[in-house]
Amino acid sequence: MKIIKYFFEFIIIIFLFFVFKLLGRKLSSDLACLISNYVGFNFRSKKRISTNFKKAFPRLSKEEENKYTREMWCNFGRTFAEYVYLKEFRENKKNHIVINGSEILDLIKSSNVPTVFVSGHFANFELMAMELDRKNLNIAAIYRPLNNFFLNPLMEYWRKKYICNFQIPKKIPGKSADGTRQFIKAIQIQTNIAVMVDQSITQGKRIDFFGEKAFTTSIPSQLALKYNYQIVPIAIRRVKKYEFTMDIFNPISIDKKKDDELSIGKKINEKIEEIILKNPGQWIWTHNRWKV
Repeated sequence: MKIIKYFFEFIIIIFLFFVFKLLGRKLSSDLACLISNYVGFNFRSKKRISTNFKKAFPRLSKEEENKYTREMWCNFGRTFAEYVYLKEFRENKKNHIVINGSEILDLIKSSNVPTVFVSGHFANFELMAMELDRKNLNIAAIYRPLNNFFLNPLMEYWRKKYICNFQIPKKIPGKSADGTRQFIKAIQIQTNIAVMVDQSITQGKRIDFFGEKAFTTSIPSQLALKYNYQIVPIAIRRVKKYEFTMDIFNPISIDKKKDDELSIGKKINEKIEEIILKNPGQWIWTHNRWKV
C-alpha cells in the first residue's frame, strides 16, 4: 500500500511543481502558502503541534498558538514551492538573501579550522548550506533522505546540483544507505559540515530541550572533542515573504578539559531554543521532537 501512496504523492507533487514553475516564484509562494495553511490547519492533527507549543510557551494563549500555527503552515508551503526555484536562489541575482555575520565566515576561511555548522528547520532551511557553498566554504551537508523513494532521487539531484555537491545521507534502517563512508571522508579532508540538530532521532544523547529531555544528535560534540572542529550556530529568517536573512553566530565556547558530549549538546540546544523563540512561526512544530 505504501508504494501506491508514495506514487500518488509523487504525481501530485510533480504536478504542483509544474504549476509553481509556470506561476513564477512570488505567485507560487503565495499560492502554496494558502494551500498549506488551509490543508495543514484544517485537516492535520493539531494535538502534537499544540503539545510542542506548550513545552516552549507554557503561557501561550489559544489565539497566539493559532497565529504561530498558521505562520508555520504558510512558511512550510512557501518553502515547498521554492524547491523549483533553487537555481534562482543559487544565482542570487536579485539579492534574495542577506547575511549577518559574514565576517565570521571570512575568519573560518582564513583560519582553516574545520567547522560544523549547526542549525534547525527554520524558514527555508535548504538555503543555509547553499549560501555556505556559495561562499566557497568547502561544505558537506548531512541530510535525511525522504521516505518517498519516488520523490527522493529528484530531491537528491536538486540538493547536489544547487545546494552543495557533497551530500551525506543519514541512515534510515531498511530505507536508505548509510552515509558513514562519506562522513569519514569529510572528516579526513577536514571538510566543513552542516547538520540539522532539531529533529527527533532514535539514537544520541538525552539532553534538555525547552526543559524536557530529548534525544539529540551527538555529531557536533563528537566532531569538536575528537577532531577539533569548532561549532558555529547558523539560522535563517524569512523576511517580507520572499526574501531571507541568514545569521551566522560566534562559535560555541568549548573547554575540552571540562566539556563533554552532554554539556556541548546542552549549549547547542540552548542556542536553537533562542532562535526558535525569536521567530516561532518559522520553525516546524510538527516534529515529535521529544519522542522517547
